[in-house]
Amino acid sequence: MPGWFKKALTRKRHRQGARGKVENIVIEPDERLVYLVKFAVLMTLCLTALEIAHMAFMRVWNAEVFAAVTGLIGTVTGILIGKKA
Repeated sequence: MPGWFKKALTRKRHRQGARGKVENIVIEPDERLVYLVKFAVLMTLCLTALEIAHMAFMRVWNAEVFAAVTGLIGTVTGILIGKKA
């Protein structure tokens, strides 16, 4: 699973080289970005578990935890889409 994050953030470009040859260029992501995405995904899972536990034991929806989960999901999605562009 750890290789999935790096693979998802890796850019692949195809360029027409000299004499019509096609060159494949691979741009690796920065390690800090990979760690940031791993941390954000882990926190999303933890906050989702917290929300499920809150609903199971207290029988009440917690809007603050849901807002944090939604924000983290938006952040991870934005990073993945922005890095691939």
